[in-house]
Amino acid sequence: MDKYLREWRLEALNRCQYDTAIFVADKLLALTDDDQDAFWLAQVHFTTGNYNRTQSLLARGNLVERTPQCRYLAAHCSIKLGKIEDALQILGDKNPTHLISAPGSARTKLRHVDVNTRAGTRHNKTGARNERLPTSEERDREDVNNIKSEAGMCYLRGVCFAKQNSFDRAKECYKTAVQIDVQCFEAFDALMANALMAPDEEWKFLESLNFDTINVANNPSLSQEAASFTKTLYTTRLSKYTRPEEFANATETLTTHYNLGENPDIVLSKADLMFTLCRFRDTLALTSAVLDNDKYNFNIMPIHIASLHELGEKNTLFLLAHDLADTNPSEPCAWFAVGTYYLAIGRIAEARRYFSKSSMMDPHFGPAWIGFAHTFAAEGEHDQAISAYSTAARLFQGSHLPQLFLGMQNLQLNNLSLSREYLKTSYDLCENDPCLLNEMGVVFFHEGQLMDAIQFFRRALAFSEQNEADHDAWIPTRINLAHALRKSGQSSEALKTFDEVLRQGMKDPSVFTAKALVLLEMNRSWDAIITLHEALAVSPQDPMATDLLNRALEINESESGLLESGPSAGSTFAEDPDENEEIEELERRMTGKLREIEQNRVAGRRGRRRRHAQGVAAEDLSAFGESMMVDSDDG
Repeated sequence: MDKYLREWRLEALNRCQYDTAIFVADKLLALTDDDQDAFWLAQVHFTTGNYNRTQSLLARGNLVERTPQCRYLAAHCSIKLGKIEDALQILGDKNPTHLISAPGSARTKLRHVDVNTRAGTRHNKTGARNERLPTSEERDREDVNNIKSEAGMCYLRGVCFAKQNSFDRAKECYKTAVQIDVQCFEAFDALMANALMAPDEEWKFLESLNFDTINVANNPSLSQEAASFTKTLYTTRLSKYTRPEEFANATETLTTHYNLGENPDIVLSKADLMFTLCRFRDTLALTSAVLDNDKYNFNIMPIHIASLHELGEKNTLFLLAHDLADTNPSEPCAWFAVGTYYLAIGRIAEARRYFSKSSMMDPHFGPAWIGFAHTFAAEGEHDQAISAYSTAARLFQGSHLPQLFLGMQNLQLNNLSLSREYLKTSYDLCENDPCLLNEMGVVFFHEGQLMDAIQFFRRALAFSEQNEADHDAWIPTRINLAHALRKSGQSSEALKTFDEVLRQGMKDPSVFTAKALVLLEMNRSWDAIITLHEALAVSPQDPMATDLLNRALEINESESGLLESGPSAGSTFAEDPDENEEIEELERRMTGKLREIEQNRVAGRRGRRRRHAQGVAAEDLSAFGESMMVDSDDG
C-alpha cells in the first residue's frame, strides 16, 4: 500500500494536481509516520502557497530540529511570510564551512555511500548498493541530501542578510552555499546578478569551486563531462570585461557541442556582452529573437529595454511598456519599461515616478535604481543623483558602473579630486570600459594633464574599435581626443581627428566650430571661414560660430593675415578671456555620451533576475517620487 500511495502522490504532483497530492500524502503519512513522507506533504503545501500550514505541519514531532530538509523548508516559509528574524532563528547565523569541498584538496577522496540511507523510504528501496562520490573528510559523515539542504540554508541566510541590507554577510553566505554544493545555482545567481563580487573576484571564485563533486549515475566519465558542462554554463554568467576570450570559448562550446546556441540564457549572455561592448543593434537583435519565442522572458527584458532606449526606439518602447503594464503589473520590470519610455521622451518627473515604483517593488532591482538616479542627473539635480548612485554602489558592490556615474556627477560639479577618486575605484574594478576611460580622460583634461588625457582617450577608442562598438558610441570620445590634441598644441593631429568625426556623419555646429579654431591656430583663416559657414548652415543662430566667423573675416581681410602678424597676433587670439571661456564651454559640452544600464549581472542586468514583487497599487503612484529612500553620499 505504501508503494501504491507514493506512486499516486508522484503522479498527482507531476500533473500539478496538488489537492490530490495532499489528499494522498496525508493518508500515506498516517500509515507510515515517516519523516520523509511528512516532508513531502509539507512540500506540497509549500508549493500551493500555504506557508503557515507548512510550518504547522513541520512543527509536529519536532521535524525542524531533526532533519536539515525540514529546517530548510520551515525557514523558507518564514522568508515567504516576511518574517526574516524568525527565519534566521531557525537557520542560525553560522555557516557549516566544514562541509566546503575545495578543488585539488589533498583531503579529497572517494568514499562508498549506501544509497538506501540517502533515499529513505520515499523511494521504497529494499536492496542496498554502493555508489562512489568525491568528497572531503569533513563531509564523510554527512548524508548527500543533508549536504544539499545545508547549502540551501546557507543561501537562505544570504537572502535574509540581503533583506537586512547586510550585503557582506549575504555574499559570504552565497559563496559558502556554492562551495558546499556547486549545483546550488540560486546562490551562484545571487552573486552574479547582484554584482556582489568584482570581476577578478568572480573568476577566482569560479576556480575555487569543486565541480568534481558532481556525480551522475555512478558513471565517472559522465560525471566528468557533467562537471565540465556545469563549469562552462557558470562561465557564461561571469563578468564580460575581464576575460572575453574565455567567455567566447564557453559560448562556442555550448553552441557547437550541446546545441544551446538559441537557449535564452546563452543568448542573454551574448546580448550582455554585446551591450557591454556598446553594440546596441546586435544586442537588440539577440534579445528580440528570444522575445519572439518567449514574449515575457523577464530575464532578458531589462537589457532589451535598455537597448531600445540607446537606439531611440520610442514607439517600440511605448508599445512594450503598455503591454507589460497591462499583462504583468506585479513585475518590477514592467514599470521599469514605463519609466524608460518616459525618460526617452524627456518627461523626467513621470520617469522618476515609475522607476521609483519599480525599485519599491524590488529594492534590489538594479536597472530601476540606475534609471531613478539618471532622472536626477538629467535635470541637473546632482546631489540627489549622487545619493541614488551611492545607494546603487552599495547594493552592487562588484559593478564599476555606479562608481563611474558618481565620478561623472562630481565632474559636472567640478569636484575634480572627488571625481578622480570615484573613477579610480571604478577603474580598479574594470580597466577596459571605453566609457570609463573616456571620463578619466576628461578629468585629466580639466586638470591640465593633457598627455594623460590623450592616452586615456586613445585607449577608449582602441577598445571601442576592437569591440566593434557602434560608431555613435565612440564619436564623443574622438571629439574629446581632438580637443585634447588641440590644447596640447598638436594641431595637425587635432585637425585630422575632427575631420574623422565629420566623416562619420556628425553634424554638430560645435564640432565645426572647434575645427575652425584649429584652422585659425594653424593660420588657415580662409579654411576656417568655410568651416564656420558649414557650422552656420547646420545652426544659423549659433553664437559661437557667428562670433568666430567675424574674427576669422577680420583676420582674413587684414593686409598680412596671421602669417605676417607674428607671435603677438597669435598670442592675442589665444589669450582673449572671452574666447577662452567659450572654448571651455565647448569642451565641457563634448564630454562622453553616457549609456543606459541593466546589466545587473546589478544592477544591472546587471539588474537582478529574481523578482519578489510586493504588489504596490497603481493608484498610489503620486507618492512614489517622494517616498524613495536613498543613502547619502559618504564620499
